[in-house]
Amino acid sequence: MNARTEPSEGETEAVARPPLVRELLLVAGLFLVYKFGRQLAAGHTGEAFDNAHRVWDLERAVHLPGEGSVQNLLLHGDTLVHIANTYYATIHFPATAAFLIWLYLRRPGHYVWARRVLAAVTAAALAVHLAFPLAPPRMLAAAGLVDTAKVYGPSVYGPPQTDHLSNQFAAMPSLHFGWALMVAIGLIVATRSRWRWLWLLHPLLTLTVIVGTANHYWLDAIVAAAMLGIALAVLRPPATKPVAPATEPPAEKTPVPADADADKNVLVGAGR
Repeated sequence: MNARTEPSEGETEAVARPPLVRELLLVAGLFLVYKFGRQLAAGHTGEAFDNAHRVWDLERAVHLPGEGSVQNLLLHGDTLVHIANTYYATIHFPATAAFLIWLYLRRPGHYVWARRVLAAVTAAALAVHLAFPLAPPRMLAAAGLVDTAKVYGPSVYGPPQTDHLSNQFAAMPSLHFGWALMVAIGLIVATRSRWRWLWLLHPLLTLTVIVGTANHYWLDAIVAAAMLGIALAVLRPPATKPVAPATEPPAEKTPVPADADADKNVLVGAGR
């Protein structure tokens, strides 16, 4: 008897796939709201640098490793640091979009869950950006770090005074790390391959890049991970229903010939 306790990879979830047009409009609307919100937080230069000094001093007080130790690894060669800058500039949004598209097509139940988690984390991050503007370590003279994107390229930021496309004082929390960690967790939960844990290399590599390029402090990633943990505790992934155990069909009764019943009655009658 074969008893199956979990569905195979090819089985589909009993969840209706959300309408595509509605999802595209929803995701685009959330993105525009986030970009507009980031612009509201721009311009708090003095407060952002004051907070940067506080974060830097707090990291030293709790004996976190220096961001410079990671950057020194990248600065061993121009090619390595260029790759790190390219990863920072090009992987963040495409990787998250590919993750959501794959879930939408293959795991609609997990897609709805992941989209809600990402929306919750992003909304919470925007609130922190508004309340706690923070200059990244590449701008902080006390950190003694190199702005690798500016020196080695490619760079996605211009001078803070003239950069109207992004808020460079939104270092905490790091959505680069928060989204990368959610991509890894989402793929681990939604798939069953024994190699799925290798997806954790994505947030690990992202953490190395954002710290090594001096775009984020360690605390930026720690806060992002904590916010993601809270969102995951509140928004649980869909439960996968186990497949009912296979049962053997009941044995068929062998038909008894009519003449055999007649012979049996004769023998019983003869014994009386």
